[in-house]
Amino acid sequence: MTPNPWDAEAATFDDEPDHGLKDPAVRAAWAELLLPLLPEAPAKVIDLGCGTGSLSVLLAEAGHDVCGIDLSHRMLDVAREKAAHLDIDFRQGDAADPPTTETYDVVLVRHVLWAMPDPGEALDNWIKLLNPRGRLILVEGRWFTGAGLTAADCRTLVEARRGEARVRVLDDPALWGKAIDDERYLVLSRH
Repeated sequence: MTPNPWDAEAATFDDEPDHGLKDPAVRAAWAELLLPLLPEAPAKVIDLGCGTGSLSVLLAEAGHDVCGIDLSHRMLDVAREKAAHLDIDFRQGDAADPPTTETYDVVLVRHVLWAMPDPGEALDNWIKLLNPRGRLILVEGRWFTGAGLTAADCRTLVEARRGEARVRVLDDPALWGKAIDDERYLVLSRH
């Protein structure tokens, strides 16, 4: 079995302010960004590529019914520890083809689409998880390293499948715990 490269990142992943959400200002910025985009609690949310579960915890603490999926068992170990006081369904699996047949009010994916071998196929799978009035929320970027997806490319991928894709630039340093100079954004598709 090939080792998952993300397993090695689990111990230090939350050291980045936007990963661990340990800084109250960064945590508040993510809550202010995401919570208004969700239906009224308790919405059923799937957090694909949830990593150490920081966003899963944030949403569950706001009263949502959350399922977090990640390929890395070590990331999930950290997530389960972080969420010990909550009822979050963490499952090991591939975010590109999530191990569930349920439908959700919200599919939330942060910094995952860009890494998919076939982003269109992953989006098709994610959209199948949405109930008829479900919302797709993607947080993505085109980073200084050259990796990632531009907002225009991401919008085009989503619009080809759902018709609507609203882009919001995420350049507020409060979200990242520092000033950024690359392209970071959120795409919201309600139908």
